[in-house]
Amino acid sequence: MSQDGAQGRYAGRAVAGGRYQLRDLLGEGGMASVHLAYDAALDRQVAIKTLHTELGRESSFRERFRREAQAVAKLTHTNIVSVFDTGEDELDGTTMPYIVMEYVEGKPLRSVLDADVKQYGAMPAAKALKITADVLAALEVSHEMGLVHRDIKPGNVMMTKRDVVKVMDFGIARAMQSGVTSMTQTGMVVGTPQYLSPEQALGRGVDARSDLYSVGIMLFELLTGRLPFNADSPLAIAYAHVQEEPVAPSTINRSIPPALDALVARALKKNPNERFPSAAAMRDECARVASTVHGASSPVINGDAPAPRSGAGVSSAVFPPVDQQAVPGPGIQSVQTPYQPPQQPSYAAGYQQTPPPAPAYRTPPPYQAPPAPVPSKGNRPVIVGSAIVAALAVVAVVGIIALKGGSDDEPETRADEKTSQTTSPSPAGGTSGGTSGGGANEAKHKDGDKSKVIEVEKCTNARDSFLDKSKKSMPSLTFVHIDSVKACLQKAGWKYREDKQDENVWGKGTVMMTSPAQGDAFDPKNTTIVLTVSTGDPAS
Repeated sequence: MSQDGAQGRYAGRAVAGGRYQLRDLLGEGGMASVHLAYDAALDRQVAIKTLHTELGRESSFRERFRREAQAVAKLTHTNIVSVFDTGEDELDGTTMPYIVMEYVEGKPLRSVLDADVKQYGAMPAAKALKITADVLAALEVSHEMGLVHRDIKPGNVMMTKRDVVKVMDFGIARAMQSGVTSMTQTGMVVGTPQYLSPEQALGRGVDARSDLYSVGIMLFELLTGRLPFNADSPLAIAYAHVQEEPVAPSTINRSIPPALDALVARALKKNPNERFPSAAAMRDECARVASTVHGASSPVINGDAPAPRSGAGVSSAVFPPVDQQAVPGPGIQSVQTPYQPPQQPSYAAGYQQTPPPAPAYRTPPPYQAPPAPVPSKGNRPVIVGSAIVAALAVVAVVGIIALKGGSDDEPETRADEKTSQTTSPSPAGGTSGGTSGGGANEAKHKDGDKSKVIEVEKCTNARDSFLDKSKKSMPSLTFVHIDSVKACLQKAGWKYREDKQDENVWGKGTVMMTSPAQGDAFDPKNTTIVLTVSTGDPAS
């Protein structure tokens, strides 16, 4: 639906029994539109996100939309757009879910960056670090509640007239612990290609460190005025995230000090275990580095800077000319073995300057990289065929991203930017798809790590719910072994049952998710807690 069409269709309409009167269209994405609205009950302006009516007919989309409201409503922070209300209304005979949010009067970070690029060539380092630190402050709260944003980018960050950072659109944020099985399957790919973490690009499970990678991509873009990985197709971009190493930002912007190069390098590590362990740790490092660049000169852009890394070589490897025999081309072996740590990246010396910060919370189980195959003359045809199949799986994954809204385009916005609150094309469930993740689930049975345990005090001393003191707030029981979780629940006298899920990334006996989810209010006397537990077998 065009912006003008949507505006003409909804302008003057009201929802919630006439309480919210829809006015100007602020932005439109793949799943929802955002309107400026007037709250007649409280005499204030609000922003209302409405699910596209053609999607409103689908119960799965309505459920995802509802869960977005529930998740974000729990997040209260200066740097997070607040959610006030949610509900459903009838529009042209169709159910239309909506979310009422804080109205942010200002500009998207994308517009702020574009203005700085026009004036300086890139954003001044001190300003970029301040904005990044505020985004990390918002993510720190989100991650504590068990929510991964999954689509951090300049288009999902607002700057108010007073330069307050507001992170919005947690529409594709999934609770790490969710009770909706169909929406939490291993292999879901969600996000915008240019900002995907390697594990997202491969369709693997993600945790808080995936958001930190996206923040690293955003910081690189702020500092240099361009992306570290870019190409003409989503496939090539996803491939680059998995395999290519980014250049150091200082090769593009010569005013960037080594400590800032090191910060970005660590955030963009392919292996999640090598990144910052938490948003708080990365924010602390931003503050430390900012103290060394405060008052620095404007960006100095290198006209001979290397071109952004792309995965374009995979195209010729997977789709050779019709008159040629398919042979492994540049990178085709890498599609088969997605993660191969480089021996010495160009900025390795800078990386050493960033001391590892102390973990702020328990680090999830180690990242498992598949072993690299050893080619031989006898099995070369098998390797070629396997590589092409793996690459085609990546094609399918990224094709879903492109078709369902996860494109590299920013959302349409009004011509006048004096009040601009947008919705990106990919948020709110616009992009999802499944894949084996380049071999992530092709291994045999895997046992879980029994050393990953939880203290019984997590259950016996669970805190009361903020909203209802007669109920408890569900503690975090995920990514640890089931034996310790059962001991915890039994000690507290809570009822539970187990649901099995085939997956061999975390291993047999690992608790993948819970219902109620972490932070949800529940009555211990009348609630049966559902534990989704890995079988350790490959997903069928």
